[in-house]
Amino acid sequence: MTAAMQQQAQEVNGLQQVEEEEQYGPLLVRVLEQHGIAANDCKKLQEAGFYTVESIVYAPRKKLIDIKGFSEQKADKIQMEAMKLVPTGFTTATEMHLKRSQIIQITTGSKELDKLLNGGFETGSITELFGEFRTGKSQLCHTIAVTCQLPIDNGGAEGKCLYIDTEGTFRPERLLAVAERYGLQGSDVLDNVAYARAYNSDHQMALLTQAAAMMSESRYAVVVVDSATACYRTDYSGRGELSARQMHLGQFLRGLLKLADEFGVAVVLTNQVVAQVDGASMFNADPKKPIGGNIMAHASTTRLYLRKGRGEQRICKIYDSPCLPEGEAVFAINADGVGDVKD
Repeated sequence: MTAAMQQQAQEVNGLQQVEEEEQYGPLLVRVLEQHGIAANDCKKLQEAGFYTVESIVYAPRKKLIDIKGFSEQKADKIQMEAMKLVPTGFTTATEMHLKRSQIIQITTGSKELDKLLNGGFETGSITELFGEFRTGKSQLCHTIAVTCQLPIDNGGAEGKCLYIDTEGTFRPERLLAVAERYGLQGSDVLDNVAYARAYNSDHQMALLTQAAAMMSESRYAVVVVDSATACYRTDYSGRGELSARQMHLGQFLRGLLKLADEFGVAVVLTNQVVAQVDGASMFNADPKKPIGGNIMAHASTTRLYLRKGRGEQRICKIYDSPCLPEGEAVFAINADGVGDVKD
């Protein structure tokens, strides 16, 4: 075989790989140009935060009409073309079961915790971690920011991590310690973590649009929000603003769920707790409950309650899950991240 033929074969293989990746990944908005949508309209969609065809399908019609220069007819046409590319109708439970079997689980760093979660944090859904301070919420977030970069055979997802920090508790040195434990190059691990500090609830919301733009260009496996509710506790005060707070929180959580649906990322968010001081707390052994109310409860797919054990030990309990049975696991916070308790 001549060198020219070899080069041609390599190019064909490369094109096939790109096509396969596009087939399995989200469809970018520019694909609509091949289906009769003007390039200028595609640009306007991107400027409005719609980077994938899926995001157009999942958006309510009024969101598209709100885009400057979009009439009702144009919005309908774009959504109709998008729906032809993304299946939105009924499917059989067999197909759904096959799809679920391909979901990747990302290791938590602890074998006991992985066993409790049936393999680790599930991609394509929201996992909420809540508990008091120093129960290991941020440490779990730091550990998964590294483990998501591992090969799939080693419990990773071979993707980058996007980290939104509202409490100022992000520490890159913790990532380096976890990277050393798994034999990963420290500088590469830090390069693969995109970090943003959110200063208020509106800024937190705006970061989701930036996240969608970054995910359409590169492969991300995890979105970490630590913590999802800290800004809401201070930006909104009293019962008078409760309705506005819950509405804004609901929109933020819906944005996270869209990212999980569109890009198949695992969303891990932490939540704070509040002490119950009503009469019922007298009969409750543990009077703490997660904040965010029913909005938070319904948005999270899996809810994990963390509490402190003896010494470095922490206990994780499944508080709510559509498929995991109630149970507890003991893990430890070590110098090299979250791991198992040493005897």
